[in-house]
Amino acid sequence: MAKLYNQKKVAVDQASVGDATANTFTYKGFSSAEKSKGFKLYDLDLVKQDIINHFYIRKGEKLENPTFGTVIWDMIYEPFTEETKTIISKDVEAIVNYDPRVNVTSVSVDSTEFGMRIEAEVVYLPFNVNERMTFDFDRNSSTIN
Repeated sequence: MAKLYNQKKVAVDQASVGDATANTFTYKGFSSAEKSKGFKLYDLDLVKQDIINHFYIRKGEKLENPTFGTVIWDMIYEPFTEETKTIISKDVEAIVNYDPRVNVTSVSVDSTEFGMRIEAEVVYLPFNVNERMTFDFDRNSSTIN
């Protein structure tokens, strides 16, 4: 069963004069990777980081939840066939749609010299914002660019 996120308005930790609704967020979170932003993430940035974090976990790596994660890291060394593309596309759709704040509308998978590039068209549901997310999986550095 998918985890449901609370949708609450949270005020920004800043004192300001003016319209109070301009300084409220639907989602507020923490990211150790965002030192430049004081480790805080809000709304779309937080949702994006949550999706990226999901892609960093191999399927079977998470304790007590072996179905969580992605198969991409295991497929990155496989021959790039239509079957491989289909498996990866379905995996990307499942990962993005796992988060109830986002819906994937299309996925494309292409090979690159050192891995693969995945492009996903997503809609951030609470904000009604469309965006193309691009993930470059590099087999040499084990990172997503």
